[in-house]
Amino acid sequence: MPVKQYNPTTPARRGMTSQDLSEITTKKPLKSLIKTKKQNAGRNNQGRITVRHRGGGVKRHYRLLNHRLADGLTLTVEEIEYDPNRSARIARVKDQHGLYHYILADTQMFKGKVIESGKEATIEASNRMPLSRIPVGTQIYAIEMVPGKGSQMVRSAGTKAQLMAKEGDYALVKMPSGEVRKFRVECEANIGVVGNVQHQNVKIGSAGRKRRKGIRPSVRGVVMNAVDHPHGGGDGGAHGPGKPPQTPWGQLTLGYRTRRRKDTNKLIVRTRHDAKRKR
Repeated sequence: MPVKQYNPTTPARRGMTSQDLSEITTKKPLKSLIKTKKQNAGRNNQGRITVRHRGGGVKRHYRLLNHRLADGLTLTVEEIEYDPNRSARIARVKDQHGLYHYILADTQMFKGKVIESGKEATIEASNRMPLSRIPVGTQIYAIEMVPGKGSQMVRSAGTKAQLMAKEGDYALVKMPSGEVRKFRVECEANIGVVGNVQHQNVKIGSAGRKRRKGIRPSVRGVVMNAVDHPHGGGDGGAHGPGKPPQTPWGQLTLGYRTRRRKDTNKLIVRTRHDAKRKR
């Protein structure tokens, strides 16, 4: 699925590309599976900005995806849809009881395809089952971290993980980042690769397009005054040597770890940093 090119009618259009929507089969979402999405402009429930450079953007509805399909479902793909809230495509499926669900669409999904979920599902692309039933070496996505909680990992467009081995109650999975991580064998995953593989190759091209996505401009620290940023100040634009990149509040931004991972470190067999060093 290639990206769509534009004729260079303007300077912005010269470098702009967009997604190929040829695989999408309908434009309107199912009303019962959407809800309104409030624009918070990066603010929390106290009104304080917790994520900078957010605001504006086009209005959109949130699609309610089912990330934990019940055991023993047989689902038929009715439509492949665009979702403005995520990079991947979504599939509208109907189960044997007549109920509709939204699920992540992978590269092998098409209108009319039948998908199975649960312990008795056949080992085929798009089917969902526990890791204990999936053969070693298979590419998977939409992986649960806690059995029954629903898929949390490997859900972005074009991503895939690989089941490397099974050791007792745990399965070793190689993540898209190169990290090798343990999961309980009861955790479920889908077989295949998340769709819309060319998403990462799309070039935004213009500032206006970025604003319509709800992303506001970012100002460099070196052009600010000294009172506003650690990089600010200087006489006549003298940036000077030496200061490591910092946030406006003085926290280091490159290589400085801020996440507390005591709870999950025991499940990481090889970190993504080790994987990159070996490449």
